[in-house]
Amino acid sequence: MGKTLVIAEKPSVGRDLARVLPGPFEKKSGAGEKSERWLEGPEHIITWAVGHLVQLAEPDEYDDKFKKWRMADLPIVPSRFKLVVRDERSQKQMSAVRQLLRRDDVDVVINACDAGREGELIFAYLYEKAGAKKPVRRLWLNSMTNDAMREGFQHLRDGEELRSLEEAARSRSEADWIVGMNATRAATIRLRSSFDGAVSLGRVQTPTLAILTRREEEIRAFVPEPYWLVDARFEADGNRTYEGRFHAGAKPRIAKAEEAEAIAAAVRGRRGEITKLEKTTRKERAPLLYDLTSLQRDANTRYGFSARRTLAAAQRCYEEHKALTYPRTSSRFLTGDMVPELKPIAGHVGRRGEYAKAAAYVTGLDLLPLGRVVDDAKVGDHHAIIPTNAEHRLEKMNEDDRKVYDMVARRFLAVFHPEAVFENTRVETTVASHVFRTRGKVLVVPGWRGVYGEGTPDEAAAGRDEDDEGRDQQLPKLEKGEGVDTRKVEVLAKETKPPRRYTDASLLAAMETAGKLVDDDELREVMKDSGIGTPATRAAIIERLIDVGYVERDGRALLPTEKGMNVIRLLGEHPLTSPSLTGDWEKRLAEIERGDEARERFMSDIAKFAGSTVGELDAKLKDVRIPRANLGPCPVCGRDINENRKGYSCWGRDDPGCGFVIWKSKAGKNLPPAVAKELIARGKTEKPVTGFKGRSGRSFRARLALMQNEEGKWRVEFDEPWAKEGLKAPEADAAEAEAPAETADATAAA
Repeated sequence: MGKTLVIAEKPSVGRDLARVLPGPFEKKSGAGEKSERWLEGPEHIITWAVGHLVQLAEPDEYDDKFKKWRMADLPIVPSRFKLVVRDERSQKQMSAVRQLLRRDDVDVVINACDAGREGELIFAYLYEKAGAKKPVRRLWLNSMTNDAMREGFQHLRDGEELRSLEEAARSRSEADWIVGMNATRAATIRLRSSFDGAVSLGRVQTPTLAILTRREEEIRAFVPEPYWLVDARFEADGNRTYEGRFHAGAKPRIAKAEEAEAIAAAVRGRRGEITKLEKTTRKERAPLLYDLTSLQRDANTRYGFSARRTLAAAQRCYEEHKALTYPRTSSRFLTGDMVPELKPIAGHVGRRGEYAKAAAYVTGLDLLPLGRVVDDAKVGDHHAIIPTNAEHRLEKMNEDDRKVYDMVARRFLAVFHPEAVFENTRVETTVASHVFRTRGKVLVVPGWRGVYGEGTPDEAAAGRDEDDEGRDQQLPKLEKGEGVDTRKVEVLAKETKPPRRYTDASLLAAMETAGKLVDDDELREVMKDSGIGTPATRAAIIERLIDVGYVERDGRALLPTEKGMNVIRLLGEHPLTSPSLTGDWEKRLAEIERGDEARERFMSDIAKFAGSTVGELDAKLKDVRIPRANLGPCPVCGRDINENRKGYSCWGRDDPGCGFVIWKSKAGKNLPPAVAKELIARGKTEKPVTGFKGRSGRSFRARLALMQNEEGKWRVEFDEPWAKEGLKAPEADAAEAEAPAETADATAAA
């Protein structure tokens, strides 16, 4: 009897699968190698892909003429896409996989890559590149517990069942290649003299960049306008005090300082009366279960985690700790067949003291409230992220994993709790015909908020403008018609504020709804099919924009660079910048996955779009020249310092200058003109500069200084108190970024 070859996505997953298959398993290596390449047991061979072993070939693999970037050769649309092994490290593992696929004793292959579009693509490319022909079964897992893996192996799916998922995966990959490759080449050919290196464009990254840059344009164009507020503190008999804000009708803002001062003078020290007192009750339902995007948004808001950092933690909780279900999901619902597991899952969560009370409530219910939890029609490949029906070893988790687990565990328990009930009180106090409004709020019944602690802030109120509304207060007992004394009056000078820059949380929300601002959970669900990217790819899109120098992190804010701003300005209203366009394509990819759309028609439309994009970019960018920055006089010789491709220097083609130069590249970041200008003028930056990367890949912020060494050469060095984003001990990574190779990035003859 032959053996079954199991191909996992990663070595760690392969080892996990070996635990539930008949063993023993022996570690195997390739000829002359020490590295472990597969595990072999009596009935199964388990190997792995190590992510993407195989990828789409570059254009020059099709024709040598594509080694040169020429507009006449565009668009490039292969009739059949070629596949290549990614790199030398991948080549060694690919050789082992190919050898195993060709073994005579292997009868069946099991695709055990991650259960989703990307996992399907990893396997499909590997299988095709290996030239394999053996029958394929599919292992589909939502959880990595032993029970779930055993169940998965007992109910393997036929590979043909997932044909439409593979077609959607190939379509996405090929569409990104066609649009990205052609648009990037066309834009780079026309703008190579103005930009540093390639002008990277893409089907998904460009509309995401457009969302950021258009917000930045709004901020830069914003002109603040002054206004004034009048606040007062009132006291009723018995030392009962509260605060109020002046309102003219529904408007608290006063256009002139003189008018505000006149109102303050009219009420100061005067007796007033409570002329209105209204109490209303508001009920608040628990939020829906997490999908990946909502989890990333909450983790960014609560802990400042980037989308990539949250995904990495959730993936570890799924893969290594077996504590959470599959994270790369777009659903916030569960399927009906999971209902019997829900109380046992709550029981596992409740073994930890901090969750015990909330879990006991859930397990003690005769009937679980499932109306907003279970909906088979709203679950695609994967259900919402919840804890697993297994033991959760939290002590083995790092801090990030623990925080993400805590968010998911509490959300899971909260969704089965009753509504929270608030009592809202609105008071109007009239003093000398001037009306002051007061708002009070009391949590009467904690309901689901008790899972988090009664003091949990109201998320809806978090984004409210307190300049207009005033703050919620814990009010004393007050009665309509009673008199009050005005104890204090204060005039506050304010300015209107520009729109806020996007954070990971708000950008993910905008990507999910194709740029539309939607806060309501249920409405967001309706719009998911038209979002930019997928839950599994959005974090990578944000990081890609940072890696190519279009976006920087400034604390939690995502700030487009001048390069990123210029890219979108030059593209103008081209459809490539439209969130709705790529949202429509994502919707069509989902239809291919469901079998409702023909892959051939979609790819034909993509090819046409690439052709029209090349023509439009050729015409629009042909004569564009972006002026280089002038940073003022050189500190050594006094000549003008100008920007060039690789740095800022006082020398050029026709002027040797003195040789002074500040190189743009430092620790993974390109220094923008504003930073270089500040260094030249002041010798150091006043504030930390964001976006540097240590050798571990972690980003950090640091102040910079322009310094001269013993030989009289100039260089930019870190002049820090180190300030690493998201780390409590900033000195922990300092050594890696202080390495000599990352300090000598500006030189000059003295």
